[in-house]
Amino acid sequence: MRILHTSDWHLGRTLHGVDLLEHQAAHLDHLVELTRSEAVDAVVVAGDVYDRAIPPVDAVSLLSDAVTRLAEHAHVVVTPGNHDSAVRLGFGDRLLRPGVHVRARLADVGAPVVLGPRPGATDGDRSPLLVYALPYLDPDTARHVLADAADAPDAPDADAPGAEGVGGDPVRRRPLARSHEAVMGAALRRVGADLARRRAADPGVRAVVVGHAFVVGGLASDSERDIRVGGVDAVPAAAFAGRGVDYVALGHLHGPQRVTVPEVGGGEAGGGVATVARYSGSPLAFSFSELHQRKSTALVDVDRLRTDADAAVELVPAPVPRRLAEVTGSLDELLGEAGEPHVDDWLRVVVTDPVRPAELYARVRSRFPHALQVTHRPPRVAEREVVTAVGPGRDPLDVARDFVEHVSGHAPSEAEVVVLREAFELALAEERSA
Repeated sequence: MRILHTSDWHLGRTLHGVDLLEHQAAHLDHLVELTRSEAVDAVVVAGDVYDRAIPPVDAVSLLSDAVTRLAEHAHVVVTPGNHDSAVRLGFGDRLLRPGVHVRARLADVGAPVVLGPRPGATDGDRSPLLVYALPYLDPDTARHVLADAADAPDAPDADAPGAEGVGGDPVRRRPLARSHEAVMGAALRRVGADLARRRAADPGVRAVVVGHAFVVGGLASDSERDIRVGGVDAVPAAAFAGRGVDYVALGHLHGPQRVTVPEVGGGEAGGGVATVARYSGSPLAFSFSELHQRKSTALVDVDRLRTDADAAVELVPAPVPRRLAEVTGSLDELLGEAGEPHVDDWLRVVVTDPVRPAELYARVRSRFPHALQVTHRPPRVAEREVVTAVGPGRDPLDVARDFVEHVSGHAPSEAEVVVLREAFELALAEERSA
């Protein structure tokens, strides 16, 4: 069984004002051809299909067309990420054509998409592939829905005396801890329990988990949206260990990379399975922090993972619509021979003249029509007022702390920090519900 692991399409996104839809369409054409030519059994999309909860009409049409064409060659499994609206993406999922599976409901966590063996498979290869597709697990919602008796802290034992309320009704289960680690752990316990039952009946089954999260060990860039809750945004890689899962197809981080899952013995789903976890990364660069990333799609031979994990995963390079680059130097240098190799690139231009040149932006754009950022950075910055740049990668709570200290002359108190955190998380919640 072969799967094509992709994620973070962010359809509808722009790059410093440049519409990327044409280039995103070209990448989807590439995925369709790759699916056909490599006889892929399933395409798994690990979240952030759209860039925002209410995508533009052109992005919706592009997704519909891409999924229709992909489904002509393989199963398509899609989950929402933190940018998508799970409700909108999952609307009408039960009316979709056979072979298209949109898993957007928390109630479906632990229930796999079951993919049968390939036509012509031998008796030894007749076991199905189970794809446990998890939607983005927002702690504020998932901690209530996924709170089983065994998961919730301080929840009463359902079989213990006194575990019933008035009239024999069960005591309401307490929600999980308010963290990404808690909700992902609860989801994976459901996955492990279901997989254990199925593997007891058929030891040959393979299992893939599709998830959208920041797993400890992954390298972030500036273009991923902050998902901190309570100051924490990460899930430990050990959460995936001991579940009997062969491959974890991750989304959220835009750089393609492998995450090391520690090996543990035992496990309810048949221990001894070494789990391979990867981020496929985004198909296009969405910020200059991704300048040196080599974008790709992961082509995974699931049956080969247990014998040769490195050879089982092939990183297929993504088409590059236009190179991303940075050039630094005096304006005369950049307008001369030094800038020649970068005329057709998407550029961040840093001009180092001691005095800001006249008509700087116009002159740069006349030489580099695809320049996206133009900055004047004179060499004697030490004699100037120091200004700290606030990038997307900084914790917004730290930015707020620095601002309070700057305007008041002293750091915020613990009570003030609590108010700042609550205000930030309320703003995030309102943005997600938009």
